[in-house]
Amino acid sequence: MATNILADLWTGRTDHTERRSSFRYHQIVELVDLENLQPSKDSTCAIIGFECEEGVRRNQGRLGAVKAPNAIRQALASLPWKLEEGKRIIDVGNIQCQNEKLEDAQEELGLAVSKIFSKSATPIILGGGHETLYGHYLGVRKHIGNDASLGIVNIDAHFDLRSYENQPSSGTMFRQILENDQNSQYFVLGIQRFGNTQELFDKADELGAQYIYEEDMTEERMEDIITALDEFIEKQDYVMLTLCTDVLNAAFAPGVSAPSPFGLTPMVVRTLIRRVTAHKKTLSFDICEVNPVLDENGRTVKLGAYLTNEAITRFLGGDNYDFST
Repeated sequence: MATNILADLWTGRTDHTERRSSFRYHQIVELVDLENLQPSKDSTCAIIGFECEEGVRRNQGRLGAVKAPNAIRQALASLPWKLEEGKRIIDVGNIQCQNEKLEDAQEELGLAVSKIFSKSATPIILGGGHETLYGHYLGVRKHIGNDASLGIVNIDAHFDLRSYENQPSSGTMFRQILENDQNSQYFVLGIQRFGNTQELFDKADELGAQYIYEEDMTEERMEDIITALDEFIEKQDYVMLTLCTDVLNAAFAPGVSAPSPFGLTPMVVRTLIRRVTAHKKTLSFDICEVNPVLDENGRTVKLGAYLTNEAITRFLGGDNYDFST
């Protein structure tokens, strides 16, 4: 199961050792072996990393995302903890992909995510390549059962609907899901016209995917985007959220596997994360494709940590964020 719970990742500035209002993540986080995780009466988010980029390698992408889970932890460590007593953040370690056995690692991640759910905690998954999503999905589906409808919200520049006939990769996951799970629906926000072939647009239409183009996702149009997102969520029994950081404009996020001169602003992505994770139907969140090896001065890692913090804060009911407003 999960391995490598490293306490030295959770270090940072300490303003006060007793006043909770001065605490940062590294003073709050609890390191817990997944096998010893106990059900909690408190609202709890559980961080689990997926040290894997085998899907990126198979997809002929730029390597380095395997280092993201620990890098994001380090960036989270010094962020202020804004939540009151009764809100917990725990870290259960990483799932590692060994010997290029992607499918085995995804299965293992799915089991870990399912176990986190069984302990009444909300999974926060730190990828890894976007193949992380498939393991995330396996855990969600195991938790909710085969008959419940599942809405998958993907903030991404790419459909990831390529053929998996030869082998799965970081570009095949959603096709794997939609062709084998009639109770799953797919909504992508941030699709780039020239980041996907026409064949992929045709496949998206064939599989009933909903999508909004990157060029239409401006702050001025957010009201219409949120309306479409709300309508999609209301049709589902449950929702899971995945963020592929290559959806961001490379000026803000240079350290990703597939950077783009076009892309969304952090403000737009933050708004989407806030909206989805504040909804009672949303079960979990993953962030993928942060690539510390290709980053510039840690900019993308830091942005990834901030966006992850947005998800954690909303899942735990912070900032009084009301989905209906």
